[in-house]
Amino acid sequence: MANYRRMRVAGGTYFLTVTLLERGSWLLVENIDALREAVRLTRRERPFHIDGWVVLPDHFHCLITLPPGDFDFSNRIKAIKIRFVRQLAATEFRNAARTRKGERGIWQRRFWEHVIRDDADYVRHLDYIHRNPLKHELVSAVVNWPHSTFHRYVTNGLYPPDWCSID
Repeated sequence: MANYRRMRVAGGTYFLTVTLLERGSWLLVENIDALREAVRLTRRERPFHIDGWVVLPDHFHCLITLPPGDFDFSNRIKAIKIRFVRQLAATEFRNAARTRKGERGIWQRRFWEHVIRDDADYVRHLDYIHRNPLKHELVSAVVNWPHSTFHRYVTNGLYPPDWCSID
């Protein structure tokens, strides 16, 4: 098995991007409850704080903070991916390599991670997460995208409801 070089900071905050194998699919939002359940079960088993999260049709971005002394974000993402696919019927195409390894054809194998370095980096990535539905032209204002922690930040007074729109 490959040993990927990843920055590991115990108790760190990480920006992560996890993508479906089939770009352009709406699988994540069509099965949002299954994804939420996968995240909930994983958090119960391997706690982490959700600083920010947005689910788009074919990928999600999250900003999470791990408990002190813990740097294992990778197995948390793995657990979320496994729990999600177990809730779906196996109807997707699988190539020979995935079939041979017993893998589903839902997720890309890897994911993107970035360790947050300072407060400015944190704000940049949180804003990126919340702007993402607008970037992908899914809405004309971020407040209109339902699958985002943006709404929590509005409720807590940290963003105004009209923040970031094309109007």
